Amino acid sequence: MPITTAPTGYSRLQIALHWLVFALIAQQYFFKDAMSAAWDRITDGLEAGFDPLVLAHVAGGALVLIFALWRLTLRARRGVPPAIEANKVQGILAKLTHVGLYALMILMPLSGSVAWFGGVDAAAQGHNVLKIVLLALIALHVVGALYHQFVLRDGTLARMRRAQG
Repeated sequence: MPITTAPTGYSRLQIALHWLVFALIAQQYFFKDAMSAAWDRITDGLEAGFDPLVLAHVAGGALVLIFALWRLTLRARRGVPPAIEANKVQGILAKLTHVGLYALMILMPLSGSVAWFGGVDAAAQGHNVLKIVLLALIALHVVGALYHQFVLRDGTLARMRRAQG
């Protein structure tokens, strides 16, 4: 069902999923050392054993993937409010940042799954490279949001705090 007019704001569900994914990605970074240690044990030919932090990392990655796909489905069905662009270059940068974030929210869980469940070292190496790119895009996303909030004062950030039509 195509969207005829863009909504004026994000829905409660879109906002909740945004912040849930943020929390999950933060959790992935905070508890990544257990996963790295388990991966090192496995690649050394040892038994990894059960570790709840490893389970949390695997489950967190799966949830990031599920929620990212859900968010994309909501975008397609409900739409999103039009971007508030300070200029064309910033508009292009914002669009590329969002496309990159969505791509990484899909590619990172996939590469992590291939590495962990398939034992593919190249996937683990790719996962580590993507981790750096994701951090850079998150930083750019946050800087952009703060720029809109404190320099442009255009209400962009408020759209992710409270639901609107």
